[in-house]
Amino acid sequence: MLHGHATASGTQRFMREYGRHASNYVEFDSLRLSNVGMGTYLGEADDATDDLVMRAVADSAMAGINVFDTAINYRSQKAERALGRALARLAGEGGITRESIFVSTKGGYVTGDADIPGDFWQHIREQYTEPGIIKEGGMSSQYHCMGVPFLQDQLRRSLANLGVDCIDLLYLHNLMEGQSRDASTPDIMERLYDILEWYESERAGGRIRYYGLATWESFRVGAGDPRHLNLESVLEMAQRAGGANHGLRFVQLPYNMYFDQALRSPTQTVRGRAVPFFEAAEALNMGVFTSVPLMQGRLLAPGTLPDFGFGGPSVRSLQFVRSTPGVLAPLVGHKSPQHVKENLQVMGMPPMDRPEFDALLKRLLS
Repeated sequence: MLHGHATASGTQRFMREYGRHASNYVEFDSLRLSNVGMGTYLGEADDATDDLVMRAVADSAMAGINVFDTAINYRSQKAERALGRALARLAGEGGITRESIFVSTKGGYVTGDADIPGDFWQHIREQYTEPGIIKEGGMSSQYHCMGVPFLQDQLRRSLANLGVDCIDLLYLHNLMEGQSRDASTPDIMERLYDILEWYESERAGGRIRYYGLATWESFRVGAGDPRHLNLESVLEMAQRAGGANHGLRFVQLPYNMYFDQALRSPTQTVRGRAVPFFEAAEALNMGVFTSVPLMQGRLLAPGTLPDFGFGGPSVRSLQFVRSTPGVLAPLVGHKSPQHVKENLQVMGMPPMDRPEFDALLKRLLS
């Protein structure tokens, strides 16, 4: 069991020891976070993939990455367990302390357990419905559950899977995407408030440091879409639940050179003004991590991306995303040694500054 959480001093020390460029770290709430993070979404739910993930975590940390993202449903809990074992090994053999590493995971989707053989529905009955953790009608058609007892159970499992006593960032996973087909927005918002109150109680108990919303469509679609969320409105709910120092500080959403809605589409309102999501997040002091920077490998095909320097397509993609104003870090999922080596080249160079990014964006759009 690793004790504690990411701290200002721990992440500062990590930056000094493993960072090649100070500009490859962003300061958020006194933490120094690498502006590229590692995700753990894809892969088979087997031990061979675990081994690849663990090696990739170690290589990523040695290259200066201290942000690691997972979810309890990724690879049916094996993604969390592989990350947990990798972090324990880094602490034991590599001397990288828990205080140096920022760990995020997600809860919301009902998942099986790849390490327990048997039928999925039998597992759900035995683990969730028969004990009353998921009530009748409590799971949506998208296998999503907003019940606080379920989320509490998932947090307990995530802590055990990761081998930690505190998670830096716990996301509610795909709230609107998982619920909007089966429930009205007012009903979802009412249940969300109960979840925010529960998150605050877990913060008070020291089991999580921050909480957030990991989304796919919610912040990229307009207000007329039933999956839409308005960040300003959700933050007002968090303030009611936890006061001025509430823990809702982070959001995750897709963004890359083709999924560019967060940069260009005015899907949000801040003080009555329509703005793109990144502008809203900056105005509201929210940290933003982005998913699918390589669009799950589809951006790596020859000729897909314009060649604007910085190396191969994976490095160009990561450089573009991490240089975007309002982004803390893209979360790149990599496992194979070749892909890890290619992606980590970006940590050997600084990001573009604002004028460079603006000039590149203007050139790409012309």
